[in-house]
Amino acid sequence: PSADDLADEMEDVDFDDEGAEEPDAEAWETEDDEGVEDGMEAQDDSEVTFSLHSASVFCVSLDPKTNTLAVTGGEDDKAFVWRVSDGELLFECSGHKDSVTCAGFSHDSVFVATGDMSGLIKVWRVEAKEEVWSFEVGDLEWMEWHPQAHVLLAGTADGNSWMWKIPSGDCKTFQGPACPATCGRILPDGKRAVVGYEDGTMRIWDLKQGTSLHVLKGQDGHQDPLTCVASNQDGSLIMTGSVDCHAKLVNSATGKVVCMFKMESVAPKAPTGEGEEAESNSVESLGFCNVMPLAAVGYLDGTLAIYDLSTQSLRHKCQHESGIVQLLWEESSAVVYTCSLDGAVRLWDARSGKMISEYRGHSAEILDFAVNKDASIVVTTSGDHQAKVFCVQRPDR
Repeated sequence: PSADDLADEMEDVDFDDEGAEEPDAEAWETEDDEGVEDGMEAQDDSEVTFSLHSASVFCVSLDPKTNTLAVTGGEDDKAFVWRVSDGELLFECSGHKDSVTCAGFSHDSVFVATGDMSGLIKVWRVEAKEEVWSFEVGDLEWMEWHPQAHVLLAGTADGNSWMWKIPSGDCKTFQGPACPATCGRILPDGKRAVVGYEDGTMRIWDLKQGTSLHVLKGQDGHQDPLTCVASNQDGSLIMTGSVDCHAKLVNSATGKVVCMFKMESVAPKAPTGEGEEAESNSVESLGFCNVMPLAAVGYLDGTLAIYDLSTQSLRHKCQHESGIVQLLWEESSAVVYTCSLDGAVRLWDARSGKMISEYRGHSAEILDFAVNKDASIVVTTSGDHQAKVFCVQRPDR
């Protein structure tokens, strides 16, 4: 049958109330209806969908060396390593008993680490697809690989940060205050790490000595728990974000606060009713631009703020309908990516403050995302149990 015949057949089925006589007409009908419904519900701009998770997918990382593999972890206590090009499963990182909230590849893509909320961390050798190390800590808050070595750093709810050599498992701990180590980042020099805590303090640790070089607390720290930390490319500047809605710029060598970026709070949208909480806001994500002296801060109220570091002033405010979950800068341009609770990925030109493009495909909030090195693809994970790969390369960029 020609395409036209098929189209006619589809059309007939669609308008035939009684259902046609052929036995397979019904199958046609249901399929057709579904397609129409989905088409109306949502556009899907993605190239590949990975759907082996059976619950919310919390985290994603791309392998740094080739950018061809992704690892995702989810609420189904599972983590998978899969191919970005076609969504093909490479192997499952099995054995977790709680939601997998952290996952990432070592700097050379030799190992992949997965960590669950209860504190079980496992490391796998990617090529052999086999587990080489595992360790149990307290409730896990975050986990990160060292930028130049097979060393893993993790922060836990008891305030400790742990550092292991992989696969030998040699271990060092950095004792923080008696409250969760909520976020952390190894600085580009590989010798220091910055860790933020629930009590609003921040510490810069010397990884070799195991000593704390600087502690920011009181006026220098935050009033509420830290949510995120970032550093610029050479590690000279650190930025911290907190539930108190402030972002602080810190000189990593001196431990001094250079300036504070404060979002003037928006007037409440409507009087809150009985039992309703006033709309909360917090800094959810932040990062430095590599090619211009700019930093971006993403807020729970949907504001993306682009700050000019040379003048320490707000340059642009890019408004989202719903909260920003995470932001990432393109490696070699002034383009910043955001993912938000409305399930969309957006690209913004930080120079003009204008949105470049928007990608949709998830039917729930995006919880994490990663951008590959040449900024041609974005991999997202969502509350809709799926991970998706979007092609974002444009000929003019």
